[in-house]
Amino acid sequence: MACEYLSMDIMERWIIIGFLLCHSSLNTNQASLELWKMALRSGLYLNLIREEVLNIHKVTEDLFDGMKGYSKRIADIKECRDYVLANCGAMHRERRHFLRAALKELFKVLEDEPGLLGPKALFVMMALSFSRDEVLWLVRHSENMPKMKTLDDYNDNQMAELLFYMEKLRGLMRKFNQVVQRYHVQYLAQFDALLLNDTIQNMYVCPEEESVLMTSFVSALSALSVKQVDNKEEFDFRGLRLDWLRLQAYTSVNKAPLPLKDYPDLAKVMNMIQFHTKMVDSVEEMLYETSELSTLCFYPRVFEKMFTQSSEEMTMKRYLMSFPFVFSHFNQCGHPLCPEETEILEKRSLRLCVTFLEQIAKQTSSVVLEICAEQRNLNDQLLPKHCAESISAARYRKQKKPMPKKGEVQKEKPGAESLRKDRTVATNVDKMHMMLTELCSSYSLSNDFMVFEHVVVPAEFLLSQLEMRLTEIIIKMTNYNQTTQEITRPSDLLAGIRSYTASMHSLSSYINVDVTRLVKSVLLQQTQPLDSHGGLTVTHYYTTWYLEAVLRQASSSLIVHCPTMQCFVSQSTDNELSFRAEEFSDVSELQALAELIGPYGMKFMGENLMWHITSQVSELKKMVVENMDILVQMKNNFDKPEEMANLKKRLTGGENVLKRMTIIGVILSFRSMAMDCLKDILRKHCPFLMAPIECLRDYISPETDIKVTLSVFELASAAGLKCDIDPALVAAISNMQTDNTPVEEEFKLSCLLLVYVAVSLPTLALDLNSLYSREHGGHNNNIHCLAAAINQLAAAMFTVQNKNIEQQLKEFLLLASSTLLQLGQNVERVDVKNRESIYLLLHMIVEDSPFLSQDMLESCFPYALLRNAYREVHKAFVVTLA
Repeated sequence: MACEYLSMDIMERWIIIGFLLCHSSLNTNQASLELWKMALRSGLYLNLIREEVLNIHKVTEDLFDGMKGYSKRIADIKECRDYVLANCGAMHRERRHFLRAALKELFKVLEDEPGLLGPKALFVMMALSFSRDEVLWLVRHSENMPKMKTLDDYNDNQMAELLFYMEKLRGLMRKFNQVVQRYHVQYLAQFDALLLNDTIQNMYVCPEEESVLMTSFVSALSALSVKQVDNKEEFDFRGLRLDWLRLQAYTSVNKAPLPLKDYPDLAKVMNMIQFHTKMVDSVEEMLYETSELSTLCFYPRVFEKMFTQSSEEMTMKRYLMSFPFVFSHFNQCGHPLCPEETEILEKRSLRLCVTFLEQIAKQTSSVVLEICAEQRNLNDQLLPKHCAESISAARYRKQKKPMPKKGEVQKEKPGAESLRKDRTVATNVDKMHMMLTELCSSYSLSNDFMVFEHVVVPAEFLLSQLEMRLTEIIIKMTNYNQTTQEITRPSDLLAGIRSYTASMHSLSSYINVDVTRLVKSVLLQQTQPLDSHGGLTVTHYYTTWYLEAVLRQASSSLIVHCPTMQCFVSQSTDNELSFRAEEFSDVSELQALAELIGPYGMKFMGENLMWHITSQVSELKKMVVENMDILVQMKNNFDKPEEMANLKKRLTGGENVLKRMTIIGVILSFRSMAMDCLKDILRKHCPFLMAPIECLRDYISPETDIKVTLSVFELASAAGLKCDIDPALVAAISNMQTDNTPVEEEFKLSCLLLVYVAVSLPTLALDLNSLYSREHGGHNNNIHCLAAAINQLAAAMFTVQNKNIEQQLKEFLLLASSTLLQLGQNVERVDVKNRESIYLLLHMIVEDSPFLSQDMLESCFPYALLRNAYREVHKAFVVTLA
């Protein structure tokens, strides 16, 4: 039976090299001559070891060329070589074609009926051996083939299928090893033992030693039972097979008492028993003997070429995984006598295996993402921004106006692509789904395999490629351009990402991969300033854009903070901006931004905002130091109008102070809007987490230890909740403190900064843009943001200095109200509406502060002067409600 699955390579090697040594029989024995010619017609090259080959025609011709009487043999060699060049390539091509179909049918039958693996195990071994011979023949001839017209016969773009079904058959033999064992144990016990016993009894002469061996064969086989297989006992028939070799040695010598050549039936029975025992205890060894392809390790160029050719064929994509799987054979190509080369072979094998897996993963991920892109385009058609044309068309129909001219192409409505007259016509999406099905089928070959000591998981390569490509696509969809200050609206980007992730989850129906883990990994990386590869993320781009585009323009009053509509609004100027601020800063857009970058991204954005605030505070402190003496006098003489007027003339930089404080207020107002949207998003995603955090924040009282208070406020702020003291601002101000500056000195600078702001407020009445806008709910120069700047900055500074916040703000309120009263009495050229707008600003500061009350304001500022300002607020509320 061993002759049935004996490798053709081995037989050809025996014949060719054997007749090189014993060539005399070629001239004397016709059977030897025919056998030799048959071997010479098998190919041009014979494998010696690894990639070393023997050019059989050339070597044989060179040997016979110098011998007498071998001229006919030289003519036979040339004839055989011509035959090979003309016919051998096509013959082996057809063999591979036949084997592909035969292996596929054999696998389908055995997969459906695994019980047939027992009686048909020999056919499996024959199929594997024949296929291995054809693969190795093509490899060595492709590498060494001379230039000729029929080179296409030595290229096989369907090799993947042959390798695939070889691996599938190997897998079946391993998976149903117990089925094979059970069948052959029964066969050995019930038939082979009886057949061997009958053969022994029919022998005329049986010497003692041979008799002992054969008796032991019968007893060992008769003792076998199926229960041993059911109990999963380990079988070991190596001793029996060694005894058979010993018996052959005893019976094959000259003048042996029992010549084996006289009893061919004994040899047949024992060889059959040897095969059956190998099917019980050495299936893995048999698979190695018939189908190992470790020789491919030494033909990397040909192997890569085969992979490339197969990957270009649509029908071969489902079999591509067989190429990387072949690398699991390569740990058998080393040799114990050359341990130093194992590391080299391991590196080479791993490198090439990873290359193949990455290429398969790239093809699969490309198809997946093309499908996602197509779905995103379809979903994009359903966005509200595209409904204007439909509304316009409906309006035309309602008003019975003429429709647009015939030259204008009517846009198809969403969903038109699903209407088909003929289902057999394949669309581009159909083709992509078909290709994805083919590629994902290749991953079914195995979940993992070993290459030397490394476990290789093909699906992880796919996930890695998808993660990398999806990250690139998200960054590309962000469409950030620093030069033109362009970026995709957060809501549009969020809609695109949702479309991609929804389509990506359909991959789970093709292949068993954790798409949820993949999406979470990609999106979580986008909440950090840098991803795992060091690339810039959505968080970084949007943080940079809002700082450089929106807030910088808002500091120049080109963009106005609009509390009424809770957004920033672009003002119409001669230098038109490349974007409209209200389209990027309203509630829906900031909620989309919070959804995209999450709490981590908001924290990063907050840190960047705090850096800009601290830079402004540093400049403000420098201005305070420059005017310290004057500010101290103004603080002490705020109730003396004449002296205050003289000191005010000596004070410099008041407008600059208010400008910087306004910038701080704009930044804090934007941060407050963003945090409110983050709070709404977190309440939607994790309401049971938000409720305890709110409860904990509300539990904090003024008597609570400041460290505990800041810890709780930091937790609440991370969840988007508003706190009386901003922990991020406290941390930023605290980091500004130097070891050399005493706390009392810092406290003095903070108090004088509030004095500086208070005495500078009247200058705002001289600015025409200080007029209160009912439409915006604020002032056109953003001075209404001073309320947030004064309250939050004061709270942070006095918290760091461990001082009473309420007391310091009361002093600020008293000083500011006194200064504004002097404005009303002494400055006649100020417009009444501007003056009332500044009075209203004082009211806003009190309303915004958790430490001040309306009673405090009325106690230090006449109610009559506030009445007109309140009326303006009331009008704004009426407009908002309308």
